[in-house]
Amino acid sequence: MGLTSNKVLALAVLLAVALFIATIWLWPRLAGRNARSVLGRVGLLLATQLMLFASVGLAANKSFLFYGSWADLFGQETEMGVVVDHSAGAKHLKVVETLGVDVPGGHKPAVGGQIQKVVIAGEKSKIEGPAYVYLPPEYFQPRYARRNFPASVVLTGYPGTAENLLKGLRYPATAYIQAAAGNMQPMILVMMRPTVAPPRDTECVDVPGGPQTETFFAKDLPQAISESYRVGTKPRNWGFMGNSTGGYCALKIAMHHPGNFGAGAGMSAYYKAAEDATTGDLFHGNRNEANRADLLWSLDHLKPSKSFFLVTSSREGEGNLQGTRLFIEKVKPPARVSSITLDSGGHNFGTWRREIAPALEWISGRLRAN
Repeated sequence: MGLTSNKVLALAVLLAVALFIATIWLWPRLAGRNARSVLGRVGLLLATQLMLFASVGLAANKSFLFYGSWADLFGQETEMGVVVDHSAGAKHLKVVETLGVDVPGGHKPAVGGQIQKVVIAGEKSKIEGPAYVYLPPEYFQPRYARRNFPASVVLTGYPGTAENLLKGLRYPATAYIQAAAGNMQPMILVMMRPTVAPPRDTECVDVPGGPQTETFFAKDLPQAISESYRVGTKPRNWGFMGNSTGGYCALKIAMHHPGNFGAGAGMSAYYKAAEDATTGDLFHGNRNEANRADLLWSLDHLKPSKSFFLVTSSREGEGNLQGTRLFIEKVKPPARVSSITLDSGGHNFGTWRREIAPALEWISGRLRAN
């Protein structure tokens, strides 16, 4: 049973209730002062409290998906060791599994679309990273057989898992619903975590002598996807979006690579690369690269492009409100910026679920299939 399954949560709750009842029932029998009675009372109290905390923790994790699996909880990397086929026709991308979409008829690709678990091999960066590719139902329908589709990269925060984008934030299901309602065009989503060199947080920069993460996301990823799926190679064909660290990466890549991406959406993004114990030394003393990783500095000093940006925050609960307002002020034509500002909302899945549907609609409206 998976960490986020209803069965695990229900079992934990039942055990907590059973232990509570057992404590009430057995307490009179353990009322003595001998060692056996004392140890019995202590054991029942500890066991009951442990299961209570486990139930609360499992419920919180199911809602916010801090951890997507037991392996993720215990720090085990289950994505390693996948053989990548570099033969002709599959040079930079290997499909390792296909999944249905959590929508009516989602087990049929032409009805609900399909999610493909893939491994992307970066030609320039030499990075191999797992991803989930959502293909809308139109991709499999005969009348769209010769049509290209716009695509958007979608990143989680750090140290999230790509599964969070499927289960907790429900990007594929939301994209399906929005397209079915006519609010957005059918669009391919490439869903990943920003950590392509785990456990290090590389902040989507090319680290001197280290992981070339910016090159992977800005160049290798769109190349691999365009080679493998019906996606164009022009900026108007590609968007980039994400939350938290993923939001920072989305804005950064769209800003610094306007020749590859036409739009970037950062939900609860920050605007300067973090530098802490999880990142290590990202710039090795190179002040130019450190400045470039500061998006507010970049808006002041770099030539503006024809990019579209979307930023989000809330008046109460988010720490990026001031930075978001500065970002909006500093965007200069021909670039354009839009925003979502909630009255209240913290840095969590609940907030992002309220922003994903309008963000998908926004980015879809700024991309083209051909």
